[in-house]
Amino acid sequence: MAGRIRREDVEAVRERVRIEEVVGAHVQLKAAGVGSLKGLCPFHDERSPSFHVRPQVGRYHCFGCGEGGDVIDFVTKVDGLGFAEAVEYLAGRVGVQLRYEEGGPTRPAEEPGRRRRLIEAHKVAEEFYREQLATPGAAAGRQFLAERGFDRSAAEQFGVGFAPTGWDALLRHLRGRGFTEPELIASGLVSQGQRGVYDRFRGRLVWPIREVTGETIGFGARRLFDEDNGPKYLNTPETPLYRKSHVLYGLDLAKREMQKDKRVVVVEGYTDVMAMHLSGIGSAVATCGTAFGSDHARIVRRLIGDSGASSGVQLATGTSVGGEVIFTFDGDEAGQKAALRAFGEDQTFAAQTFVAVEPSGMDPCELRQNRGPDAVRALVAGRQPLFAFVLRATLRSYDLGTAEGRVAALRSAAPVVAGIRDAALRPEYTRLLAGWLGMEDLSSVQRAVDSARGRGGQAGRGPGGAGRPAAPEAPRQARPQRPGPVDPVLAVERTALEVVLQAPALVPAEFDELGADAFAAPAHRAVHEAIRAAGGVTAGRASVGEDGSSTAWVGAVLDEAAEAVRPLVTELAVAPVPEDRPEAVGDYVRGVVLRLVEMGFTRQIAELRGRLQRMDSAADPQGYQATFAELVAIEGRRRSLRESV
Repeated sequence: MAGRIRREDVEAVRERVRIEEVVGAHVQLKAAGVGSLKGLCPFHDERSPSFHVRPQVGRYHCFGCGEGGDVIDFVTKVDGLGFAEAVEYLAGRVGVQLRYEEGGPTRPAEEPGRRRRLIEAHKVAEEFYREQLATPGAAAGRQFLAERGFDRSAAEQFGVGFAPTGWDALLRHLRGRGFTEPELIASGLVSQGQRGVYDRFRGRLVWPIREVTGETIGFGARRLFDEDNGPKYLNTPETPLYRKSHVLYGLDLAKREMQKDKRVVVVEGYTDVMAMHLSGIGSAVATCGTAFGSDHARIVRRLIGDSGASSGVQLATGTSVGGEVIFTFDGDEAGQKAALRAFGEDQTFAAQTFVAVEPSGMDPCELRQNRGPDAVRALVAGRQPLFAFVLRATLRSYDLGTAEGRVAALRSAAPVVAGIRDAALRPEYTRLLAGWLGMEDLSSVQRAVDSARGRGGQAGRGPGGAGRPAAPEAPRQARPQRPGPVDPVLAVERTALEVVLQAPALVPAEFDELGADAFAAPAHRAVHEAIRAAGGVTAGRASVGEDGSSTAWVGAVLDEAAEAVRPLVTELAVAPVPEDRPEAVGDYVRGVVLRLVEMGFTRQIAELRGRLQRMDSAADPQGYQATFAELVAIEGRRRSLRESV
């Protein structure tokens, strides 16, 4: 049975995979200086980007939560894979053939490459379904698409296929391609019954559900025939690949538009996504058999680069100043209830959140079919702020023509306004609420909002109790604290280690002459020891790749570093360099390192002068002269160093 993946193959994967491409599929990265990229951390919620990637060293580090590592670490953490599975996934991306050692920690023969096998099974299944759509048995599926305005090219664009009506058509096809029964059961493509396994999807139109990377991990299937007693839509069950709370249909097609326009349009179904994209709204996605939740919100935030900027007045008036999340719902009662549920997730976003509802009740697919693509684009353009929509929906339940109705409406709507976490927004919506209620006395509306906010359990709840408690406001007089003074010696030490790890080819040879006591901070001293153990910058220069990468060099230092020091090595290897002019980086690196060397000379000079003061020149004239000569030599070296900088 297979054991560990050979170390040289793991290293080959690390070197060949472009970390910025893997991370960029999950995080919107922007340039952050020479050779550095940054974005919102995928491992914790943040509003200002502190997640940095340095492709040249093949490492990432978040200066907010401390997560860091190489591309394999990233995949294991962001996708929840084991080490071997992550290596196998990445090896498949770059075409590295993995070899396994015998005698190592073993596992069942099908486990190495299991995820890749499940991905491959879905790829084969998708090809099979797409081919079946052209067969005579799929006439009902083609008719379904045609009736909704989707031609053959649209079906091909979205990978739509057809699952034959037989019980084991796909099962036989996959068996013929070498897939085992346990693999197929784990994939969710087949189901286990009392009489054996059978195709999960039969006699249905199917849509492939893909990860943001474009790999198919599941399917959504629509009922076509009256004799089918199953649900109207049937999705892949929860599997090692597919978690419905973490997937969005169309995300692979929408991610580029989402990143470019900083906008996502959330619709309710597969055909709605198709209609949106074909109408020019390329940032549309849909949930898969579940409501839009917090996990979906995190995925969306990272792709649209939602960094927390917002403006109360602009939100209230619908003017766009930052990322936008637009929910589209049917105009019927069910659609409005869905919009109210979305209100509970709204404050997950710092982006502006809107609702686009078609008054006549048509969904985007029907709207495109009946009125054309222009109507679909107009639906999105006519979006309204979600807070405003929720308030108006709440007020429609009351007779505002009577005093009793207005008071009851105020009591119901005030908690919605009280639940707005952005303190700048609440006064604006308080004013709007007063206008919609027809109450000239703004102070009475303000008192109702303040009272609702004071009821901790009620504040932040929308109609029917949906939502969550509002976060407490910071004290009015609170001011951000200034950072404490930075020790200039430690700052030079840290910066020197950063450039040695990131750009060994530019580091002057004097660095390798530094002794074990060159660093004052114990942590810096430990990193320096690991650098010396890895061969110093002489070895670092020799390990630099043809493309200038220092991935192997950082890996060598990490191998020599103590376990407790490795996170610091990664952090230093990824830290942004202040110099943002490529042509000046060489001088910057040299200057930083020589400042550290000069500090060492200064420390030695101070020690020698102190020794001379304590010595008796008459009692030990030779010792005194030797120490004095050493002092003169080091002072000369320091003088020469200063002149060369």
